[in-house]
Amino acid sequence: MDFRHSERTSNVHELVQGFTSEHLLPINREISSAIRADGVVDFAEVAELRARARSLGLWNFALAGAGDTVAGAPLSNVDYALVAEYLGRSLWWSQVFNCQWPDVPNMAALLAWGNDDQKSAWLQPLLDGDCHSAFAMTEPEHGSSDATGVATRIRRDGDTYVIDGEKWYISGAAHPKCRFYMLLGVTDPDAPRGQQHSVVMVPRDSDGLSVGPRSSYLGFTEPMGPAHSLRFDGVRVPVENRIGGEGDGFRVAQARLAPARLHHCMRAVGQGELLIELMMARAHERQTFGRSLSERDTVQGWIAQSRVDVEQMRLLVQRTAWLVDEQGAQAAFRDLAVLKVGVSQAYHRIAERAVQLFGAMGGHETGPVGEAFAWSRAFRIADGPDEVHLRSIFSREEKPGEPLSGSPYVPGADRFKA
Repeated sequence: MDFRHSERTSNVHELVQGFTSEHLLPINREISSAIRADGVVDFAEVAELRARARSLGLWNFALAGAGDTVAGAPLSNVDYALVAEYLGRSLWWSQVFNCQWPDVPNMAALLAWGNDDQKSAWLQPLLDGDCHSAFAMTEPEHGSSDATGVATRIRRDGDTYVIDGEKWYISGAAHPKCRFYMLLGVTDPDAPRGQQHSVVMVPRDSDGLSVGPRSSYLGFTEPMGPAHSLRFDGVRVPVENRIGGEGDGFRVAQARLAPARLHHCMRAVGQGELLIELMMARAHERQTFGRSLSERDTVQGWIAQSRVDVEQMRLLVQRTAWLVDEQGAQAAFRDLAVLKVGVSQAYHRIAERAVQLFGAMGGHETGPVGEAFAWSRAFRIADGPDEVHLRSIFSREEKPGEPLSGSPYVPGADRFKA
């Protein structure tokens, strides 16, 4: 395995660091506070920064394998890991460079499955940064850890589909610039279990579609404007809005799998580095009983163990990124599950130590430590709960050597949610 970065990647990383230091860090506290209040990154300052980053070619780094087919500077997964880690230090920075979730996984699915007309209508606006999107899968009445239970109905009526159902906790769905939803629903309830579902694109301004208020988790709202609910009451879309064939829903959704997991884990490494820096600063500035916290064995152990966790996280990210680059996401399916469990749990451990070290300040919802704790806890549920990933990992232990195309896994939300 070779995790070395090309000269081009080193230059891109240096440019991103320079851009961030000059333009993002000075307003980071202001924008972060505004996001807490409004729940979205949708401010004039950010729009100006996005335009400036794009004009410099600092754009669309995250679409591994896209090459010259898209504008910007797509990197391999191994190379993007270096950039994404740095961007992960603040959860809104990725958007400045058009590398934000859930748009990038949606772009990957459209690149893999969209026809020319669909790419023109749905993909190109995302690549250009003209709008945002969301992936609508999870539902209030069905356990999201098994996506085959998704029940939103997509019924064909001539040249249109009629959609009825409810989705909830949808990342990006409440963003004011979210223009369309990539929706997973049932097109044929009588088909075999894994072939009942399809993916269709639903414009936000469709009649019969209502968007609920933004949602939060433990007081933290992710910066892309998650919606608590989406209601589809007789929503009609053209049949040509279907991505892939009828019954291909899980296959289309799976194209989002690798970028969704990989990129979240890459950013989590950056969060871990930030938390260590914050813990070090706090340990040196704070005293108890006449001694600095940095002199306490317990505090030293917390910080040292956090360093071990970060290094392990980074190695898991690099290894999995390399496997996906070399062999494709399907061959790395088990490794993506291992990555998700290992990184989410390590990130949460670091955040929990940081909360303990900062005391009351650590739990305040307006600070980076409290936000990291909430986000790291959500990360162990979003994109598939730990338990479902562990089940998938165990399945591979029971059937070593079985081709992944044989699908020894029960399709679940862990494979499809970003």
